[in-house]
Amino acid sequence: MKLTFIEKALGSTLFSGYIPFASGTFSSVVAFAFYWIPGFEKPVVIFPLILLFTIAGVFIGNRFEQLYGKDPSQCTIDETVGMWISLLFLPKQIIITVIAFLLWRLLDIIKPFPARQAEKLPGGIGIIADDIISAIYTSIIMNLIVLKFF
Repeated sequence: MKLTFIEKALGSTLFSGYIPFASGTFSSVVAFAFYWIPGFEKPVVIFPLILLFTIAGVFIGNRFEQLYGKDPSQCTIDETVGMWISLLFLPKQIIITVIAFLLWRLLDIIKPFPARQAEKLPGGIGIIADDIISAIYTSIIMNLIVLKFF
């Protein structure tokens, strides 16, 4: 089995998933950079992209797993989705978004309940589900921080 160029590019967040160390962090940086495109944060833009990348991530994640094994480090489309969910509804300010990035990476690594359990789901669903859960936690925490301190 071979992945197409498009599957590789999307599934690895523009090939950052092929960086041999910290591929999830590098892919989150790429997703973070996309967020800074003017207007990207608007719900009419970011919501459809999150939905599209989530659906694509399930299918592409299945293909990556067939080639590389369970939840391979090369498949980082889940980090893209997670980073974008983490930034939802936040003011587009560098300090706030950098804190969200750092919190997202921490929660993605820690995998708070039920993220770790979701990671055990089969195929692309398991690849995406744990990141969505950790990202929702990040978004909630960050929005509460913004309400309290900004």
